[in-house]
Amino acid sequence: MRNRNILISGSVAAVFLLIGGGVYLSQKNGGDQYAQCRSGAVSGGLDSFGTDFTLTREDGMRVTAEQVFTKPTLLYFGYTFCPDVCPLDNARNAEAQAMLAEQGKDVQMVFITVDPRRDTPEVLTDFTDMISDEMIGLTGSDEEIAAVNKGWRNYYKANDQEDDEYYLVDHMTNTYLVMPGNKTVDFFARNVSPTEMSERVGCFIEHST
Repeated sequence: MRNRNILISGSVAAVFLLIGGGVYLSQKNGGDQYAQCRSGAVSGGLDSFGTDFTLTREDGMRVTAEQVFTKPTLLYFGYTFCPDVCPLDNARNAEAQAMLAEQGKDVQMVFITVDPRRDTPEVLTDFTDMISDEMIGLTGSDEEIAAVNKGWRNYYKANDQEDDEYYLVDHMTNTYLVMPGNKTVDFFARNVSPTEMSERVGCFIEHST
């Protein structure tokens, strides 16, 4: 079965087909403790999403996944030169995070670049400061970024030429909910509202204890 996920290159949407191991919804929840919080299950199980990593934080420090995912986290893969989609998606995530904070639920945001060539720690700092104080920016070498994207099954492709500094990057636009211990428990598409996201994330937090 082939399932469609939306990819973004600037303001132009493209469709990428995830086959076999891709993301799609089913109604089988089994003994999942979070079953009532999900809108469905993921092919292969969400336990298969994620990976250990060591990346460079926006302050220049090298950090591991264990050091990053110390609280419930909204994880997004994108790039700072993205003209509209990444700012809009992360503004939505920040709005949901603020709603959760008002309820006393401590949630952070993590932004992992798919464009390490341009997204230095300094550039990431400017971007995350613009979005939220609760947002961490991560970058790394080409190999490190490729490995962490593979761990979350995140497709990306730079449409660049050597003499083009304004190239765009195709990438998936899911936001993942990662619980402490680097455990991915859900994902959110672009059409999920801040209110729905905050409600679903809140459900996971309430059922994690």
